Amino acid sequence: MSQLLAAARRGDDQARDQLFTACRSYLAIIARAQVGSWLQARVDASDLVQQTLLDAHRGLSDFRGGTEAEWLAWLRNILSNNAADFIRRHGASKRRIQKEVRLDQTDAFDASLELTEPVAASETPSQLLSRHELQLQMADAIAQLPDDYQEVIVLRNVECLPFDQVAQRLGRSRPAAQMLWMRAIGALRESATFQSAIGNRGLAT
Repeated sequence: MSQLLAAARRGDDQARDQLFTACRSYLAIIARAQVGSWLQARVDASDLVQQTLLDAHRGLSDFRGGTEAEWLAWLRNILSNNAADFIRRHGASKRRIQKEVRLDQTDAFDASLELTEPVAASETPSQLLSRHELQLQMADAIAQLPDDYQEVIVLRNVECLPFDQVAQRLGRSRPAAQMLWMRAIGALRESATFQSAIGNRGLAT
């Protein structure tokens, strides 16, 4: 992605398109983790992602970072601002916005999608680059699952909610939510994209 980012900043339109396409699934996962059920019932998450990509496309010249981590953080910041705007547009109070838009979870995918090995404190630059690439691949793998599988993985593995809250958000019983999660994780393990991303490394439960 670093090469795509550099080429896009030089004005390569094809590289720019590839760059944003590569980040779409990643942003979709972050959007679902940041925005609570109140907004999801009123706004398609894809609208939020599309607006974020449009803003990033228009404002690419304003990006001042130089690394993949800074690029992803920049995108997450745009998405967080757009999520707050979407909620305000739908008549929510300030308190509702603070409750529904989890701005403290802007690093949720980086820190708590523990489908991969724990992050070491002494990672080298090449290891960090590999981890960011893995996150994008994982997002692509999750995006290929059925919607209910995506939702339960986001709630359990990204938002790190206990199963009682997962069940409440899904409108299911706790055992049903647990069973859905197990099926979702099983489907994710078996997906070709997942296997390509992390091979035989295990999932944290």
